[in-house]
Parts: sequence; C-alpha cells; structure tokens
Amino acid sequence: MEAAPTLDYKALYEQQAIIIEELRRELAQLKKMIFGSSHERFVPQNANPAQLSLDLAVDAIANITTETVAVTTTRTIASVTPKPTAHPGRAALPAHLRREKITIEPETIPEGARKIGVEITEELEYIPGELFVNQFIRPKYAAPAEPDGTTKISIAPLPGRPIEKAIAGPGLLAQVVIDKYVDHLPLYRQMQRFERSGVKVAYNTLTDWVSGTCKLLKPLYEALKAEVLQTGYLHADETPVKVLDKDKKGQTHRGFFWVYNNSPGKLVLFDYQQGRGEEGPRGILKDYKGYLQTDGYAVYESFGRREGITLLHCMAHARRYFMEARDNDAARADYVLERIQQLYTIERECKEKGLSDTERKDVRCKQALPILEDLGKWMKQQYTEVSPRSAISKALAYSIERWDRLCLYTSNGMLSIDNNPVENSIRPVAIGRKNYLFCGSHDAAERTAMIYSLLGTCRMHGVNPFTWLTHVLKTLLPTHINTAKNFLPQHWAASQSL
Repeated sequence: MEAAPTLDYKALYEQQAIIIEELRRELAQLKKMIFGSSHERFVPQNANPAQLSLDLAVDAIANITTETVAVTTTRTIASVTPKPTAHPGRAALPAHLRREKITIEPETIPEGARKIGVEITEELEYIPGELFVNQFIRPKYAAPAEPDGTTKISIAPLPGRPIEKAIAGPGLLAQVVIDKYVDHLPLYRQMQRFERSGVKVAYNTLTDWVSGTCKLLKPLYEALKAEVLQTGYLHADETPVKVLDKDKKGQTHRGFFWVYNNSPGKLVLFDYQQGRGEEGPRGILKDYKGYLQTDGYAVYESFGRREGITLLHCMAHARRYFMEARDNDAARADYVLERIQQLYTIERECKEKGLSDTERKDVRCKQALPILEDLGKWMKQQYTEVSPRSAISKALAYSIERWDRLCLYTSNGMLSIDNNPVENSIRPVAIGRKNYLFCGSHDAAERTAMIYSLLGTCRMHGVNPFTWLTHVLKTLLPTHINTAKNFLPQHWAASQSL
C-alpha cells in the first residue's frame, strides 16, 4: 500500500491566512460601500508612532520602532480678549429680479407732517411656473374682386414651430427637457405637475416632445462631436445605464455611456453603446489624434499602441488603491498617500497662482518629478517585500505597471494629474439614474447621451440651459444646419458677451 501523503501544514496555514486576509479586505470594502462615507480625503496622522513619516528612510519601513524621549515643556497662560467680528450682514438680492413695489403708509399721519425718507425692506418671494397660451390672431384681408370674379385673400403665415403640429412652444419644450435631464424630474412626475395646473398632457405626448426636440438637436450634437474629437486632449470614462430591451421581457439591458471630456476647452461628449467592449471607443476614436487620459481599464490599453495617441493614466485611481490598503498596511499606504498629497498640493498652488501651461510644466519638472522618481523606485523595492495577494501588494502592482503613464502629466502643462474632470461630468447621470431608473429603448438612450452632451457643455461654460435651449428651439431652422456649430453653448455664450 502506498503511504498517505504528508500535509505541509505550514504552507496550508500560510495559504489560509492569505485567503482570510483577502476576505477581510473585501468585507471592509463592502461595509464602506454600504455604510461608509464616499469621500477619499486623506489626513496624515504623524502623531501615531505606527504611522510612517515622510522623513523616514526607505529601509525603515519594514521595522518601525518607537522610542521614549523625555521632553521638558513650559506652559504659558495668557489672557486674550477676542475682538468682536462685525457680521457682514445679509447678502443683497440679485438686481435682475423683478421688484413688485408695495407701499405701506402709516395708519395715521400727523397733520402738517413732512416726508423725510423711506425704509426699504426686501423679501424674496416665489410663484409657481405659469403655463400660458400663445394665441396667434391672423386677420384676413380680401382684395377687391378681379374682373374674372376671383378675390385674393391675404393672411400672414404662422410662425414656424419647433415640432410641427405640436401644441408645445419652445419654452415649454425646453423646460420639459431641462426638468428631466438637469433637475432629474421624470416625465410622469412632470405630467402630475401639469395636472395640478389644470392641464392634462398624456405621457406619450411628453415622450414625443422629448424625442422631437432631440431630433432638432441632432445637428448640434454632430457638430459638438466633431469639435471634441479635434481638441487633441480627452479624458475618457464609462458609466452603466439600464435600458428597456424589447427582446428581454421583464428585464433591462445594461448599456453604457462612454464619456469624453476636454477639460481645457470645457467640452463633454456622451456616446451610448450597448456594451463595454473595445468596439465602443474604437469606433468614435478611429480618427482621433492626441492625448487620451483614462483609468486602468484594459480596453483603453490598445489605444496606447496606436500611432498618434499618447495614453496617460489617472493618479486619483492609483491613490484609491492605497486608501483601500490602509487597513492592511497603514505604514506603506500612508507613505504613498502623503507623497501623492504633495503632488496635489503642487497642482493646487499652480491653479491658485493662475500659471500658464508653460509655467505649470516648469513647476512640475522642478517639484513634482523628483517626488515621482523617488516614489517609483520605492514602490518597486517594497513590492518584493510584501505578501503577493495582500491589498498593499495589489496597490503597488497597479501603480508600478502604469507608473510611466501616471507620471506623463508632468511633460505638458495642459494635462491634468487625474481623470476627475470626466468623472465630474458623469455625476448628473448617476443622480438621474436614481430618478428615472432606465431609458425606454436603445434609441432613447442615444437621445439621452445627446442631451447630456449639450447640457453638460452648458454647465461647464456657466450657460443657463433653459435660456440657451429656448433660443435654439426658436431660431434653429433647417436652413441653419450648415451653421449648427454657431449654436453650440460655448460659441453661443461667446456671441452673447460681445
């Protein structure tokens, strides 16, 4: 009989310990997702002796020791009388708001009294938005009868409407779209609000208004797409959206908005695709040339090998892994987080000083590059000393694999240290999903991407979306298709300031 194999209990114990540690990390992450705060603010805790300070040598990481030091302190008690701070007072109400003047006279005025002044107190008031009817009255004129007995009738033509045969005017169409995609008010809630005003609008009518408005805006979307893809610098990210699919009864399809943001020009483009595969960005970026900044999603890696595209990565994503690794190895994680914090301090100071791209590049080369070079060497050294399946190992591996592309932002002052601009553009989508839950079809998802692109660009340029959209719906005619670029929010805003 063959002897029973002997178990290597030590190896088995070590393997189980690694699995237990990984499960603990996953459980901590799940708890944070459900119960914890979503912010990633890092506050160094150098008062903790187990915390690694930036001035410690690299080889001190593995063996951190504490030492008791006798300190003599002198306590001085001083009496300080704080100076009262004058209250700045209530901010004045905006001057552009309509003022309704209400004069309140005293109940009795003494005989012979003379007026010596007035006191003005302002109150901010509100009345619900008003639905009203434009009633077009067109007089008809009959010319004197012709010799043959015919009579010529003269009547002015009706002004053009955004959607032919629809009862909705430009302002109402704009408000329906703004309510849904900016203020995240689903159409069925808008329908209920109309009913409170005594006007019944069928749900299908509202959806027709939205789809008809999107049809009018299609040339603007194509013009925006062309402009975004010619900028030479794009942030890219993707976010899921639920879509009703006629082929999946009782279920929704998981589609994706692929988002492309040009932070220097304040432009954003949403592109809907039914999947998260490479075919999405490959189609829209087939002729793109320039910088492409992304997270570590593998789909984007092929663009780094394409001629004419320079791929760079996001420091915020690398930082996130070390935030998650603090419970596993606080000393190493905090060492990296403090260094990254220094990099962001440099970026903030450049922004506060209003430096040009050339000046920002010079500052990065002098201040940020030395930090990045030292940190890159340190990561490679520490990676060989940590447990392969630990959270800190995964954090180190993520950054080491992408380090050159994480540092690439220092080569051009136009580039951003992270991909946060595009993530900020995606936030309205996340809020909208919680309200309208899903898109009614793949076509509706494409229309949603179009609206998010145009209204997102409005937001980035500080353009009032209602004012802009109403203007477009009033003036954009089929004869203006060739000049659709002039109606884009950024160009319209520039024309209004002239």
